[in-house]
Amino acid sequence: MISRRISDVVVLGSPHCKGTLRVREFLTRNGHPHTMLDLDRDAGVQELLDRFHVTAADIPVVITCSEVVLRNPTNQQIADALGFNDAIDQTQVRDLVIVGAGPAGLAAAVYGASEGLDVLVVESTAPGGQAGSSSRIENYLGFPTGIGGLELASRATSQAQKFGAQLMIGTGANRLACGRTPYALEIGDGHRLPARAVIIASGAEYRRLQIDNLSRFEGAGVYYAATFMEAQLCTGEEVVVVGAGNSAGQAAVFLAQTARRVHMVIRSAGLADTMSRYLIRRIEDHPAIVRHPHTEIVSLEGNGHLERMRWRDNQSGQVETHGIRHVFTMTGAVPSTHWLEGCVALDDKGFIKTGPDLLPEDLAAARWPLARPPHLLETSRPGVFAIGDVRAGSLKRVASAVGEGSIAIAAVHQVLHE
Repeated sequence: MISRRISDVVVLGSPHCKGTLRVREFLTRNGHPHTMLDLDRDAGVQELLDRFHVTAADIPVVITCSEVVLRNPTNQQIADALGFNDAIDQTQVRDLVIVGAGPAGLAAAVYGASEGLDVLVVESTAPGGQAGSSSRIENYLGFPTGIGGLELASRATSQAQKFGAQLMIGTGANRLACGRTPYALEIGDGHRLPARAVIIASGAEYRRLQIDNLSRFEGAGVYYAATFMEAQLCTGEEVVVVGAGNSAGQAAVFLAQTARRVHMVIRSAGLADTMSRYLIRRIEDHPAIVRHPHTEIVSLEGNGHLERMRWRDNQSGQVETHGIRHVFTMTGAVPSTHWLEGCVALDDKGFIKTGPDLLPEDLAAARWPLARPPHLLETSRPGVFAIGDVRAGSLKRVASAVGEGSIAIAAVHQVLHE
């Protein structure tokens, strides 16, 4: 249906509108077919706008086959309208609730459900996490020619559901009620999901550039993923990739297939300390990729959409202006732990401390009630675990995240038997 462009959903929007990109990404990453009507190009759009009384302030608009009209909807409103979560009983006390459907969370769901646990995964956007937005992962075991992040996430989701795990899409975690057991996860619509054990796999986000007007251009020239959808927006143009890790390297190589030139803006001296060697070789050999070490972006300019930017060479102090309309930023990591509100011990950067990293004062502050110490991936709360990018000391690799997901399930079984 996707390949033939047959769908029960129509999206009215503009490629220059960040809301349109968000909606299309949500539908695409969740595998739901949709038809995009470009307000700037497609004939007959005005007739639809008039029929449904849509104004410019309503864009983007999602229209379903039952003629439900969603004006600039949230992810949760789209999920509710399309019935993504209709089969989920939100009052049931689960053996395990997993927050986040990245590689770590999906691995935990697969192993937990396959071993008979009643598992619910809660995901605010779509399965895959940061890995799901990667164009190609080539160093993951078993895929010698590589696999797209979206495909890997789709396979893992199907595998988890095959064993009986349920996936709640479009609603994020607002708070973990950890004062008593069973724990309860408070989600976006005000409901509480009770659970005997909780695995936090909420991941991390790329760090925002320190530029005052950045938010004006997010989704309208500044992007945090490099998939086929974003690549379509900048075919034949020059683009900038900010970062020196594997995600930035994969994005640069992928975008170089269609962009006229890819500029890699690197704050450090080079890539050797932060990127896999196979990616460095590809970047060095590609004639369309130019590296700019000791460089950072200092300003963004444009009217509605990014039109030009300035970067500074930190060694010479020279500032250059470039008419580049697309910036992909993939640098640093900020953990998604704001919703925990002091429920578990964090390190000084906001990542969750687990197992041996928990100090006696951490356990004393949390009033650790058991004679045993925390398990390897257990937080300062018994039965609450942290895995993947959100955990302090994690390796930020797909394979290690999957490993942590499977290891955590062994400890969950022990906690449920206590």
